[in-house]
Amino acid sequence: MPEIEPHDLPIERHDIQGLLASGYGHLPCARYLLVRFPDDPAAACRWLGGLASEVTNAAKKEEVCSINVALTYGGLERLGLAPSALATFPRAFREGIATEHRSRILGDRGDSDPATWQWGGKDDIDVLLLVFADDELTLARELERRRRELAESRACEVKELRAERQPDNHEHFGFADGLSQPEIEGLATSTSTNGASRLKTGEFILGFPDESGFRADGPTVELADDPMLRLRAAPSRPARLRDLGRNGTYLVFRQLAQHVAALWKFLDDVTRRADGSADPLARDRLAAKLVGRWKSGAPVVKSPDRDNELLRDDNEFGYRATDARGLACPLGAHIRRSNPRDSFGPDAESGLRSANRHRLLRRGRMYGARIADPLIEDSVERGLHFISLNSDIERQFEFVQQTWIGNPVFGGLTGEVDPLVGHTGKGDGFVSIPAEPFRLRVHGLRRFVTVRGGGYFFLPGIRALNYLAALASPR
Repeated sequence: MPEIEPHDLPIERHDIQGLLASGYGHLPCARYLLVRFPDDPAAACRWLGGLASEVTNAAKKEEVCSINVALTYGGLERLGLAPSALATFPRAFREGIATEHRSRILGDRGDSDPATWQWGGKDDIDVLLLVFADDELTLARELERRRRELAESRACEVKELRAERQPDNHEHFGFADGLSQPEIEGLATSTSTNGASRLKTGEFILGFPDESGFRADGPTVELADDPMLRLRAAPSRPARLRDLGRNGTYLVFRQLAQHVAALWKFLDDVTRRADGSADPLARDRLAAKLVGRWKSGAPVVKSPDRDNELLRDDNEFGYRATDARGLACPLGAHIRRSNPRDSFGPDAESGLRSANRHRLLRRGRMYGARIADPLIEDSVERGLHFISLNSDIERQFEFVQQTWIGNPVFGGLTGEVDPLVGHTGKGDGFVSIPAEPFRLRVHGLRRFVTVRGGGYFFLPGIRALNYLAALASPR
């Protein structure tokens, strides 16, 4: 008989991939390998089985090197996962990020259409292997080892993506990044959150209750397909089901090219003085209004007129009580769209509670060299490997992208999308900057961020990885 488990499950750090607990900030060097399995499920399973015991879990900090692994729906098919189990994955994951339906939701049109992507559009990607190291030599050695294992299994490396972590933690547009991260209840170790929301485990890890009190159920396997009982019983589900999703999550990957010179030349043009001379202070101020933070990270809602280094790490703020009209931080500013905090709802508490149902745990890194002069185009591609973890792709990532980032009527606005990452056309976008007595409306926005690739992945728990690796074994 399958074991019966209590409703409140303990946090099993040893069974959770480390990426859920850490962005590996102590390991500045990283590569992401996109891999296609061989047409041989047994070989693919052997490769995964050899890797599973070395995947970094959340129980211990690895000081030199960490690896994590995630799979697409197609990758799970190639491993030989039963159709009945594949059918239990959510629709968004089964369809994948590049279908026509999902492209409409995400606003992937024009230069960001999946047909133009460097990877993930027409490519068959089965596996994402994430490798982190404390220096480039260690990383090179680890990559050589992993490539040797892939070659032995006859897997194909589709693409290598280089990723960096800058010491000052500023992204390519020049702004401090990663200042507003939710913390996972049960995994968070700090005592002070600096305004960060500590959210229920189930918002990010499958198998646990989420902010609404419901369990974030994941994919399951029929008991008949798990005769060795490698998986646990699925809590609150029929006894014949085994829990494939427990301690796992969904990983969204978007390669976002940032057109740095285009943004800053635009800002420079629209802030020039009457005599045609440049006004650097006005340029930086407008940029801060579009982002919602100054370059240092100081929130515009607390320092609306100038940067303030003393507030560079400040994340303790809302919008409803002090800036409901957006006079300090515009309603359509990037950080206000991506996390409205207490803005919506009948009161601040319900507004914050609603916003917390759509949070993302971000684990992305930059790629490409820093631009020497942000006002001079150098034709070098640079950007962000956006990686987010969430237990519900549609309710979290896609909701944020469609309902907040790309919504032209967000917060009562009309015809505006996110000024940085929204799907504007070529020079036909605009943004409103509320002010007294008259607002400023800035026209001529274009798309300053272009999607170069993407995918939806399942990041399994360690136990689930071992189950998947054993699919080709004799029953």
